[in-house]
Amino acid sequence: MSDDFSMDELTKELDRQSARIRISKDTRRFNKPVTIISGLQDNKDAPAITKKLKTKIGTGGTFKDGQIMLQGDHREAAKAMLVSMGFEEDSIEVM
Repeated sequence: MSDDFSMDELTKELDRQSARIRISKDTRRFNKPVTIISGLQDNKDAPAITKKLKTKIGTGGTFKDGQIMLQGDHREAAKAMLVSMGFEEDSIEVM
């Protein structure tokens, strides 16, 4: 195992522990609900996290302007998924 790999893993773990994540619901075009997850803009893995959430929840979505947007109201499912990915439950605020 190289030092770069272990430092990279350490950095990812620190990102997960220090993240303040806010999950909210917004209504977009044609009264369609959208789940918005903000607070991951500094995380290098945000596009990969977006892909995992979309696949596990079974919905469409995107990572844009530092926010993850999922089609539909998936606030509780998204919180459970983020906790299972290693984010601190106390650092996730559901609105």
